[in-house]
Amino acid sequence: QAQGEVAALKDNINEMIRNLADTTRENTDQDWLKTNLANFSRMLQGQRDLVTVSKLILSELAPLVSAQQGVIYAQPARGDELRLDLIASYAHKPNKSLPKTLRIGEGLIGQCAHEKKRILLTDVPHDYLRVGSVLGSATPLNVIMLPVLFEDEIKAVIELASFKQFSETHLSFLERLAESIGIVFNTIESSMRTEDLLQQSQTL
Repeated sequence: QAQGEVAALKDNINEMIRNLADTTRENTDQDWLKTNLANFSRMLQGQRDLVTVSKLILSELAPLVSAQQGVIYAQPARGDELRLDLIASYAHKPNKSLPKTLRIGEGLIGQCAHEKKRILLTDVPHDYLRVGSVLGSATPLNVIMLPVLFEDEIKAVIELASFKQFSETHLSFLERLAESIGIVFNTIESSMRTEDLLQQSQTL
């Protein structure tokens, strides 16, 4: 309790403390974001196989953003551009709700690929998805689908499910990481096409 000049001083100091706490939090979030983007950039360098790199991405990414399940569907390197194939999963047991192939526009993953926009579910229906272990299962709180693009062309879609709400820092990180993954996927596909052409020329 204070009055007059002491009360004004108290209010000013408390406001300074709040501002300092906010600034510290923002700096910490930015440091986390920059550090982990740099870590993923180093990890993805030199990768030459889509399946291997997709499994690596999920195994590192899911724990980092507190996700308990994840999948990556990607366009086949050759052939049908209106199709997405399941190429990697994290903590997801095979079942009928996890199809190996999706058409563009089919389901939320297919719709994400069609619109080329992020889809975030924050009020997941009880029967939409169950994240489980041998000890039990529960409905996730958040499910996110991220389009992986290169020059506005869809390369893949990443889906992650979490018992926690994705923070704004997590969402910013995921969108920026998706851009990097798009570059890596395009580079791998280009290398695969070059190798195919080389093999064909050698055969001829």
